[in-house]
Amino acid sequence: WLKELGMEGSQVSKTITTFPQLFLCSLDANLKPKVQWLRELGLNESQVAKAITKFPPLLGYSLENNLKPKVKSLKEYGFTDTHIVRVLSVAPDTFGRSSSRWAHRFSVLQASGALMSHSSCFFLQLTDVAFAARFESA
Repeated sequence: WLKELGMEGSQVSKTITTFPQLFLCSLDANLKPKVQWLRELGLNESQVAKAITKFPPLLGYSLENNLKPKVKSLKEYGFTDTHIVRVLSVAPDTFGRSSSRWAHRFSVLQASGALMSHSSCFFLQLTDVAFAARFESA
């Protein structure tokens, strides 16, 4: 099934090695709906394959309780679909961070007026120490 998504053999191997829990996920109830959702967000076949390869646990997260609320949060803070697609295809592990971590960071940036100047979402990828040094001590 992963090869049908456009993944190469090495990508399939990496995905399974990194996230063997994949075998516990239902193809029809879990995996296909997530891939469909990624495509509906605007990721093309190559971007979906890249996102899964870079961060296989993405397939294990709940759409309703994790992924969709995080996309909703990004949109509420003014992030465009293009930004969201970029984050998912370049740094999908960002979606592995906790919602409370996201909320804190959005709050700090919004309070300082710097939120939209950092619309690439790179600030979500920073370690807590790096984020504090860059944004909270300013």
